[in-house]
Amino acid sequence: MKNIVTFAATALLSSSLASAAIPSTPAEQEKMDRFITGLMSRMTLDEKLGQLNLPPSDDIVTGQTIDSNIGAAVARGQVGGTFNIKGAEKIRDLQKIAVEKSRLGIPLLIGMDVIHGYETVFPIPLGLSCTWDMDAIERSARIAASEMSAGGICWTFSPMVDISRDPRWGRMSEGSGEDPYLGSEVARAMVRGYQGKDLGGKDDVMACVKHFALYGASEAGRDYNTVDMSRYRMYNEYFAPYKAAVDAGAGSVMSSFNLVDGIPATENKWLLDDVLRRQWDFGGFVVTDYGSIGEVAVHGLEDLPEASARSLKAGTDMDMCSFGFIGTLKKSLEEGKVTQDEIDTAVRRILEAKYKLGLFDDPYKYNDVEREKSDIYTEANRAAARAIAAKSFVLLKNEGNVLPLAKKGRVALIGPMSNSAANMPGTWSVAADKKKYKSLLQGFRDALAGKAEVVWAKGSNLYEDPALEAACTVFGNDMRDPRSEKELLDEALAVAAGADVIVAALGEATESSGESSSKTDLTLPYTQRRLLEALLATGKPVVMLNFSGRPTVLTWESANVPAILNVWFGGSEAADAIADVVFGDVNPSGKLTVSMPVNVGQIPVYYNHLNTGRPKNPADPSFQKYRSNYIDAPNEPLYPFGYGLSYTDYNYSDFHLDSDTLDSDGAVTATVTVTNTGSREGDETVQFYIRDVRGSVARPVKELKHFESVSLKPGESKTVQFRITPDDLRFYDYNLDYVAEPGEFEVMAGPDSRRLLTQKFTLK
Repeated sequence: MKNIVTFAATALLSSSLASAAIPSTPAEQEKMDRFITGLMSRMTLDEKLGQLNLPPSDDIVTGQTIDSNIGAAVARGQVGGTFNIKGAEKIRDLQKIAVEKSRLGIPLLIGMDVIHGYETVFPIPLGLSCTWDMDAIERSARIAASEMSAGGICWTFSPMVDISRDPRWGRMSEGSGEDPYLGSEVARAMVRGYQGKDLGGKDDVMACVKHFALYGASEAGRDYNTVDMSRYRMYNEYFAPYKAAVDAGAGSVMSSFNLVDGIPATENKWLLDDVLRRQWDFGGFVVTDYGSIGEVAVHGLEDLPEASARSLKAGTDMDMCSFGFIGTLKKSLEEGKVTQDEIDTAVRRILEAKYKLGLFDDPYKYNDVEREKSDIYTEANRAAARAIAAKSFVLLKNEGNVLPLAKKGRVALIGPMSNSAANMPGTWSVAADKKKYKSLLQGFRDALAGKAEVVWAKGSNLYEDPALEAACTVFGNDMRDPRSEKELLDEALAVAAGADVIVAALGEATESSGESSSKTDLTLPYTQRRLLEALLATGKPVVMLNFSGRPTVLTWESANVPAILNVWFGGSEAADAIADVVFGDVNPSGKLTVSMPVNVGQIPVYYNHLNTGRPKNPADPSFQKYRSNYIDAPNEPLYPFGYGLSYTDYNYSDFHLDSDTLDSDGAVTATVTVTNTGSREGDETVQFYIRDVRGSVARPVKELKHFESVSLKPGESKTVQFRITPDDLRFYDYNLDYVAEPGEFEVMAGPDSRRLLTQKFTLK
């Protein structure tokens, strides 16, 4: 029986056995190079092209793997990796074919879309970002890595770091919002969490940063659509999170579906070679998104053979699902359209990834069935997910301190999202085991057991139109009630009549957002709005829980509902986490990482915009002729970036700088005092922004540059400092040089991007 150990010992001759972890010394790098060079010297062209092929897995069950289509291809050496197969034993069977049945015994990469957790599911990434807690975000990725590695996965297609300012785009749910600085901090935290120190541990997995690049700026918010922007904007507003992830050591990058400068990203040499590899010194491998090489022709460009050749030459290393590399590059090599060196470079990058993961040392490193039994969906992991979910919720309104609710009397829980456990985790919960999760109704009943009564009614369907609802509840998340909307409403009002307070669980379903879930209407669906109006008409206190995977339009709700808690999709422990906040066991501390619009017509609306030559006077709320404003709506969003209330109140005071000048090699320290003026202990995220008053090119009205969370007891004050250096003032100028230009700057501090104290300093 042949395996990778005997192969490595006998076939490579002078090369020693590979060992896990990213090489950190020249000697370790030389050892890896020697091993891979020896291996490649034995590979045929067909076997090399096989390493560049990433097909999807079949629906494999243990014991039938060798008879499956992919099993046969693996045995022939035609597969470099596969993805979205679950189960350590299944994956071991497949890996065994690669190691013991293929000629050279090269192990497979096994990937999965573990976007925000494996079986312990954390809030959707947009919700995670609203914690503003990088330790919590890194912890979520570490737990995800531990669980997926126990389940046989060594490679995750995460983090998604696309900046997005258009909530019509459903995939905003997978990212960290509109800000490049915050997005960069999240990107670094996620890569650290997934990959650990050096990929050497059995619970470390390789990150795949996506989607490179600019995917979040798809025109009209329509998925897979064209992107067109200046390079000045790319560098200053969109590139930063990708670069941060690369700088953090991400092992792989996924190219995006969209065009960049009229060229599909997957074959864009400027993007993949000039920027990613030469400017940013990325040393990992690039994989396409699903079938994107095959889509080049649909863009109106080359056919599959030509697109495959161009993609390889541009810097793409692995072809996901187009079968262009394995099917056409051999002929392209014969025709001189690609070179052997270009193929070998891509192959080396794939083999290096496997080496760094330790797969040559132990191809079954991730196939420990005992770990799978003990390390997944543990009590400790669930507790972490519950706590982090509670930190992600954003309190948008709390008129009259309706929240938190007392644990007494009778609570009516009403709404289409109130009793659907399958819709709690959120989109891209590929590995979720939804049978294990609670509905919100169960979470409330557990929280109030022995203290208060919970009564329930659905109240309405998600949409009146069954076809529209079906589009938002795919993948087993259906929750439609066959009764008429009137029957549902009447039942809800009867239930509400006997209650002391009403909690309305409304908004989107899991697949209302995510991939291929673009929407033009972001308001609450009519049937849910009708239900909410009827509940308010009872005269009882009403709390709205807004489930969403994007910023939604809550203009009417903000004007009419006493309390609104935006709960996103909180993951596997969402039900308990929501109960924790609603009933006051946890004080909400989430802050928006996206601006919430007044209406869809404002989009894109974001805080760090450029000024115009005719800005509106912000002190005058009325329409101003010949100013940059709308006749029928304000310029400002309904809720600004950074916004989020608490069950206590905070006051900002004594904001000052220790100097009004900054030398090119010096620093200025900004200090602000934050005081808890309320009656509960709470956590507040203090935000610092900077404005470059005059630059060589137009600069944003403000940019987030620092944030820090403080915990404050009632009456307690703390000072928070931001040490400003010239590096905090750098940007890409017209020539794309990274500069800090002398002149006047404003520094601002406050609880969000709208309510700010301001000081000034000058960079010499």
